[in-house]
Amino acid sequence: MVEVALRPRTGSGRLIEWQRGLDWSILMAAVALLGAGLLLSLAAGPPAAERLGYSDSFYFVKRHAMFVGAAVTVLVGVSLLDRVRARRLAALVFIGSIALLAFILVSGYEAKGARRWIRLGSFGLQPSEFVKPALIVLAGWLLAQRQIYPKGPWAAITLVFFCVTLGFLLLQPDVGQSALLTAAFVITFFVSGLPWRWAAIFAGGAAGLSSLLYVTLPHVRFRVNSFLNPSEYDTYQIDKASEAIGRGGLFGVGPGEGTIKTSLPDAHTDFVYAVMGEEFGFIAAIGLIFVFGFIVWKGLRAAARLHDPYPRAAATGLFALFGLHAAINIAVNVSLIPPKGMTLPFISSGGSSMMGTALTLGLALALIRRGQTSVKAWNER
Repeated sequence: MVEVALRPRTGSGRLIEWQRGLDWSILMAAVALLGAGLLLSLAAGPPAAERLGYSDSFYFVKRHAMFVGAAVTVLVGVSLLDRVRARRLAALVFIGSIALLAFILVSGYEAKGARRWIRLGSFGLQPSEFVKPALIVLAGWLLAQRQIYPKGPWAAITLVFFCVTLGFLLLQPDVGQSALLTAAFVITFFVSGLPWRWAAIFAGGAAGLSSLLYVTLPHVRFRVNSFLNPSEYDTYQIDKASEAIGRGGLFGVGPGEGTIKTSLPDAHTDFVYAVMGEEFGFIAAIGLIFVFGFIVWKGLRAAARLHDPYPRAAATGLFALFGLHAAINIAVNVSLIPPKGMTLPFISSGGSSMMGTALTLGLALALIRRGQTSVKAWNER
């Protein structure tokens, strides 16, 4: 048999491979969300800037537009990576984020009783937004090593990484992000094919930890109690959000015509969905849910078709992370669950959230991209 030397791929060759293998429908849906977020920043940003005392009423709009451009760059740039480089990037992001989470506990910026941010001039960096997708990718890869090196303690190592990350989040404290990370991690864990007896361990641990947080953290206890007994507690934000959505009706009161956003705290961040409901109506609000659902559905279908265990588990966890993040925010806005203090991906104002979401979907798109060399072949090199 004659051996033929393979030429290394050129930059243009990699670009063509990316164009052919990329799931363009997911990318376009993500760009549509970014566009919707920019539109809603025009609705919710100026009242928020005026309420917070900024001289420029378009302060949040300009910041949002800047981060939209950066998010598109990250989303497309990360999607260009192959699965091995995606894992290496995730490892670097994970190490850096863990270091920053440790730094936050000592010198982080405190707001509303929590240390979650690092001040960088007029910007705030929230490392928890980046550690989540990085951990999911690493978990998918580590658990996949069981098929190559069956005797290795891969599940134990993965659990250690998860527990360390969860510990840092709870020390801030950030219960909402902790719950989101746990849900996505558990999904990744089980897609990797680990026995169902672990379900009892996770369920018992989650129940015990939830009870402990309820007892020890006053703000958690308040949010749960106010949700269960709203007549006995101050539920101003939730009441205003519900009022805004109800006032919008089917078609909304019109762009810029909403009034409740002027008195709704965090209207440009956690409760931007309520602003959308008031100004654009029920149909637009359902349409936004459809776009989120489309991305998750397409992503999970593509992940399920992968044969390699690492990208299959990691991509499933990433799309679950993205979808659950959106579901939690929307559920809070429509009073289905207690307030979590969580943004709506690609829609809410917030640079860390937007960049973290861009990293999440960029990694997911890289992992499900068609026409790549199998992970097993890479590991054998």
